[in-house]
Amino acid sequence: MLATPSGFLNIDKPSGMTSFDVVRAIRRAAGVKRVGHAGTLDPLATGVLPVAIGGDATRLIDALVDARKAYTTELTLGIETDTDDAEGESVALASEGKLDRLTDEAIQLALAQFVGEHAQLPPQYSAIKRAGVPAYRAARRGETVDLMPRVVTAHALRLVSRDGAQCCVEIECSKGYYVRALARDLGRALGVGAHVSALRRTQVGPFGAARAVPLAAAVSRLEAHDRLDALLHAPDAVLTGWPAVLLDAVEVAEVRFGRPVAPPLCADAPPEGTRARAYDFGGSLVALTEYRGGRWQPVRVLVTTTDEQLSSSEREA
Repeated sequence: MLATPSGFLNIDKPSGMTSFDVVRAIRRAAGVKRVGHAGTLDPLATGVLPVAIGGDATRLIDALVDARKAYTTELTLGIETDTDDAEGESVALASEGKLDRLTDEAIQLALAQFVGEHAQLPPQYSAIKRAGVPAYRAARRGETVDLMPRVVTAHALRLVSRDGAQCCVEIECSKGYYVRALARDLGRALGVGAHVSALRRTQVGPFGAARAVPLAAAVSRLEAHDRLDALLHAPDAVLTGWPAVLLDAVEVAEVRFGRPVAPPLCADAPPEGTRARAYDFGGSLVALTEYRGGRWQPVRVLVTTTDEQLSSSEREA
């Protein structure tokens, strides 16, 4: 019997699919129930979508959700839409004369207003829930949802090029950031309106677009069980920026019961609150830990399990 695939896939999501469509396709191809993704992409968007397969990988999705992300987007100036992207209906138009007078310098100065930490109002067409209902469902019914601004961070916003009303902008940002909201807010700051006409995610933590695998190719290799060692990244690939601690057999047993341990340190004690990955002597990831009061407190214990494979009827569903 073939081993159950486990790890992270760096998928290049095609346009026109939801992120869950990708998860569903991977789940069927891999024959594994426990599959999830890190960081939703709108159907219009393409690019990096990390997909976790198997229990150990899905338990580490949070580490990627919190990771820095990067995008390349095309913004169309002069038209604001109700969805803040090209799939919506126009709600405001700027005159050609106003667009003609708009300089690249003015656009870059306006972008600079949104660099750093700031409150961002999510789009009406978003998956944020109110009373258990996604906002986009109410918006489709013509209702206005009272959404609260969220604190997000734009680490960098760069105007790369411009061709008339089309602007190419590179974005580095935190979790929870809406590129469509940036388009809306930038267009209003410039007094001309704007929307996202194309969007590609180029980075999520350690995963970049240059090495992302097209969905169709990933599905084909999973179905054939072909070269999965080259396709799948180890579950702890998302933790490469974390320090590591090594546990002996007694410490592993303690950690598995949720008890803090104090293995010998090779260097000075880390700052309080430092998070680290803990391994046994065999090189297996045992837990995620946090340094508190001179000890490593387990915050997530990873128990390696074999996922139950999907039945043939579940693959075809």
